[in-house]
Amino acid sequence: MKFTEEHEWLRPEDDLIVVGITEHATTQLGDIVFVELPEVGATVLKDDETVVIESVKAASDILAPLDGEIVEVNEALAENPALANDDPVGDGWFFKIKPSDPSQMDSYLDEAAYQALIG
Repeated sequence: MKFTEEHEWLRPEDDLIVVGITEHATTQLGDIVFVELPEVGATVLKDDETVVIESVKAASDILAPLDGEIVEVNEALAENPALANDDPVGDGWFFKIKPSDPSQMDSYLDEAAYQALIG
């Protein structure tokens, strides 16, 4: 897995990348009450606003970590946004993206570097 400084995690799965937010991010946000997911088939560029999250503390945007096409979204989050709090690295994933340039993953943090960041 890789991590962004914005507290997203990226997990390779075959030729796709699964994207979610870290447990640290869910702790900072508090209880998540609403998630607006991207459209399947949408083409995004790195740093495009892709997901909107509303929590009891704040509203936050998830940015696309890579250029690519959104190929799947976690529909369960629309019905139960608390999944992102309950299992952020498992069932609480946001979307799967087919990257157009997989080498963009190389610029992200490994787990040790991410742990040092949130230290």
